[in-house]
Amino acid sequence: MIAGPHEHPLFLLRHGHTEWSATGRHAGRTDLPLTAVGERQAHAAGRTYALMSDDSSAVVLSSPLRRARHTAELAGLEVSEVSEDLVEWDYGEFEGMTTPEIRERVPGWTVWTHPIPGGESADAVRARADRVLGRLRSTLSDRPVVLVGHDDFGRVLISRWLELDTAAGRFFRFDPASITVLGSQRGVPQIRHLNVPPS
Repeated sequence: MIAGPHEHPLFLLRHGHTEWSATGRHAGRTDLPLTAVGERQAHAAGRTYALMSDDSSAVVLSSPLRRARHTAELAGLEVSEVSEDLVEWDYGEFEGMTTPEIRERVPGWTVWTHPIPGGESADAVRARADRVLGRLRSTLSDRPVVLVGHDDFGRVLISRWLELDTAAGRFFRFDPASITVLGSQRGVPQIRHLNVPPS
């Protein structure tokens, strides 16, 4: 996606801690609640967002999974639209497993480099990210946008904003309840802030 010359920022907010994120288990489509820590993180993320944005007109889109919707609510964000395109990568047979557990089956496995049996391909995730960013182009010319979602898919969004391949997502960290801000300068897409922790 080529960033426009007068574009408003795009904020990415990852949901707060869940039981699975705290233990490193892959949570794709499983609809997990926030933990008490995750709820506190979401409140804090709202304070961080308020410090980073001086525009109250932002359009807020959320993944339909409750950990994302609840994070948005606790952060004080009014969700304009719930989008299936913002759900996490579908981990198929590896859902609920940690990376060390998966590597007992598939040595050296990462979501960025290996297929996922019964899950979503990297090409499908890339297409979904491109669809999200393409839809936002006209909105960003008028106002900021906040996307409330997940870890790996959020990292793909960062990669695609920068016009990089899906696998470049492995270079970006996106912690629970952190905020990343994407923008542009003279038409060149940039990361303005990466993985800003909740205050």
